[in-house]
Parts: sequence; C-alpha cells; structure tokens
Amino acid sequence: MRALGRALATQLRAGDLVILSGGLGAGKTTLTQGIGDGLGVRGPITSPTFVIARVHPPLRGNGAAVSPAGQRPALVHADAYRLGSALELDDLDLDTDTSSSVTVVEWGEGLAEGLAADRLEIAIAPEPGGSGELDDMTADRARTVRISAVGERWEGIKLPLADLADRL
Repeated sequence: MRALGRALATQLRAGDLVILSGGLGAGKTTLTQGIGDGLGVRGPITSPTFVIARVHPPLRGNGAAVSPAGQRPALVHADAYRLGSALELDDLDLDTDTSSSVTVVEWGEGLAEGLAADRLEIAIAPEPGGSGELDDMTADRARTVRISAVGERWEGIKLPLADLADRL
C-alpha cells in the first residue's frame, strides 16, 4: 500500500482530493503514508480518527513532487469516520480548491464527494484470509484496490495501479 501511495503521489498536485474507503485495517492510513512519502511531507502520518484532520507541511529539498509553481504541496489528512454528515465534514473547512495542499479523506465515501468535482475515489478491500482478529488486520496480505478518477482533471492521466500490480 505504501508503494502504491508513493506511485500515486507522482500524479497528485496541490488542490487534488483523494477519498479513501475500506473497512478497518484495509490499508487506508498505510496508503496515505505512502502518499506523504511521495509528496515529501513532514510526518509521522498516523490515523487522524480522534483529531479528525492533520496538516503535514512539505519538507524542504528532498526531491519530492513539485507543483507547476515550483512549490510542493502540503498533505491534509482527514478522517470522516466519526462524522455523521457531509455538513459536519464541511464544518472542518477543508480547503480543497487551494493551490497549497493535497487532501486525503479516509472513510470519506458518501461524505466528501462534494468537496471537489475532480477527485480520486479509492476503495480498498483486503482479500479474505487470516483469523479476522484485530491483531491480524495489519498482516501483509493481498488487497483489491479500485481507483476511480472523477472529473476533467484526471482525463488522459495514467494512474500507476496497473503497472504497480505487476511489481507487487
């Protein structure tokens, strides 16, 4: 999941919205950690379940993704798990139309789509297996990942999933 996140980061730019869905332990935060690595932001990137949202500013001089204006975007990492409606998400005032950050919303399906017309929607599902116990959720196992590119921003852009799947 981290490798996929790093590969996705090469295509992300400031103003992009990524909505992640999948059950507990599916790999949403791990994918976001990879995106953060690829963007070159300050970490550590951990689940923002209890704080709802965190901003990870870009580090300097590490060769990560750079916007057309020559600046690397920050990463806004939000978790909508405890939110009850799109209005509560809107109250967070996540500025997804800004030119300074990439926004990733975990548990955002059905809540975050209104934040931006152009977005990536990523659904993650671990393959069946293991005991299903909480300790087993972090096990290294295969996952099914579906990436849906929504909006004009993503027209003609080749997303890395097909190439990456061949290497994993």
